[in-house]
Amino acid sequence: MSKKAKLNIPTYDDVLVAHKRIKPYIHHTPILTSEFLNNLTGAELFFKCENFQKAGVFKARGASNAVFGLSDEQAKKGVATHSSGNHGLSLSYAAGKRGIPATVVMPNTAPQAKKDAVSGYGATIVECEPSTSSREAVFAEVMASSGADFIHPYNDPRVIAGQATCAKEIFEELGEFDALVAPIGGGGMISGSCLSLSNISPKTKIYGAEPEQADDAYRSLKAGYIIADDAPVTIADGLKVPLKDLTWHFVSNFVSDILLASEQEIIDAMYLVWQRMKIIVEPSSAITLATILKNKNLFANKRVAVILTGGNVDLKKLPWM
Repeated sequence: MSKKAKLNIPTYDDVLVAHKRIKPYIHHTPILTSEFLNNLTGAELFFKCENFQKAGVFKARGASNAVFGLSDEQAKKGVATHSSGNHGLSLSYAAGKRGIPATVVMPNTAPQAKKDAVSGYGATIVECEPSTSSREAVFAEVMASSGADFIHPYNDPRVIAGQATCAKEIFEELGEFDALVAPIGGGGMISGSCLSLSNISPKTKIYGAEPEQADDAYRSLKAGYIIADDAPVTIADGLKVPLKDLTWHFVSNFVSDILLASEQEIIDAMYLVWQRMKIIVEPSSAITLATILKNKNLFANKRVAVILTGGNVDLKKLPWM
């Protein structure tokens, strides 16, 4: 058996099936432009606004594909996952739509807004310490006592196929474009972007945007193997998790480079989006613009798709206040 077969890598046919399956449960999010940001960066930027997605984040795509792809027999037992917030609340949303139970293991440091959203969609929260090792240990206990279907936040072919529908929509609206910039943590969104674009727009270069203080994907790409940090500290709370084997397949084969931004650069970019585009994005989204501003020469005179992955922020704790 080949390594590719062992990994159960999703195909573009899986993306087509996923897009049809999830259509009733997601928004076809808009692409916005900003003349001010184009002038500032020297590029033609197209912002795919997944902050307007169901549950406020792109992860509704992958979660919905996984939940609605379950057989009735599987679905009865419910679903479970571990998540710093966005996948958990997206899975809770999808499970609620199907009328099945969901359990989410969340770090006790997760933003209250995300905890409230998970509870609001009807899921059960089990808290853990803010480290990958604690998260996985507590989750193992949860799984041992339930027959729920484990839907990994990103290292799951069903999830990646669902996330891939985002880049598919961008291409269908824009046609050819030179580059795509997406945040990278565990790699679900960027893997989905790689899956779609390698099939429908292979000339498009794909760049990951990552915090300097959680740069394990950057170091992994340079080293040629996965380097995993256990508990990085960054304002971009959705980007603290490490790559896994399935997402590493896509990152190592299709990502042109990973670009880094400091905490202050992320905050400044977030403020800029709020101020100039009049939309709410979280730090894990704003990092895309932060890295473009930091690497203007790389994107000058290019048509660049920028994925704003989510808008779930605690409005009482904005980083510039």
